[in-house]
Amino acid sequence: MPLRSLSSSRSLAMRFTIRAVAVAMMAAPLGACGWWDDDPVYKTQATDPADLLYNQGLVFLKNQDYTKAAKRFDALDKQYPQTEWQQKAILMSAYANYSAGNYDDAITASQRYVTLYPKSPDAAYAAYLYANSQYKQIPDITRDQDRTVKALQAFQVVVTNWPKSEYADDARFKIQVTKDQLAGKEMDIGRYYQGQQNYVAAVNRYKIVVAQYQQTRQIEEALSRLAECYLALGLTSDAQTAAAILGHNYPDSQWYKDTYTLVKSNGLEPREDTESWLSRTFHSAISMD
Repeated sequence: MPLRSLSSSRSLAMRFTIRAVAVAMMAAPLGACGWWDDDPVYKTQATDPADLLYNQGLVFLKNQDYTKAAKRFDALDKQYPQTEWQQKAILMSAYANYSAGNYDDAITASQRYVTLYPKSPDAAYAAYLYANSQYKQIPDITRDQDRTVKALQAFQVVVTNWPKSEYADDARFKIQVTKDQLAGKEMDIGRYYQGQQNYVAAVNRYKIVVAQYQQTRQIEEALSRLAECYLALGLTSDAQTAAAILGHNYPDSQWYKDTYTLVKSNGLEPREDTESWLSRTFHSAISMD
């Protein structure tokens, strides 16, 4: 699966965490803090001071013990509801869980933060964490793509609601990646149907790529496969249209070269019927992008 490295996401997250740690270190000395989980004195109590829990969590973050950090922030969240401490705790819990690879817990925390504090300056970051937590769980194209859909929708929220935030550019890139993934799923199913000679079902899958995902790398193959299926169905005008659109937009593509050879072998030439569904849909989608 062609997922981009999350190094840029990690960089953004680390800048946020470093800022939070720096502020906390100025607020309270951490020299006395140690590995609390190994010392009964530092076991979480029902009435732990808020700053103690918070700073313990930050030290665990600094030592990259993200699971323990999340536990401290979760304790802070529960013990100090409807306070500024809770607001900080929820966001830091989301980050700690994300860093630990506990993506579902990160999703819960980040979604809760945006719901409770939509006007917070850190709401964009929480939404971005939510989207990345979905993104990190995208499976290969042979499996259900529910996570991919959720990641796409979540990144679109980031771009729509916080278009000038430092997370917007990465979100835009990952929108394209998720769309390519979803298009790849449609192509995978389409190829299966085509291999079974169920050309109508295959065409319907390839049409989805043309209509919804034509700015992905799957579009060239989709047009080529459409030409193949239309020829198999005896729909020569539609096959010529698919070949013509492919040749006009991707003249150097190997998919076009193969399609051109196929169309010529059937005594035809690529020729676009501008009134066809394929032509109108393709050009409509291009104009929208």
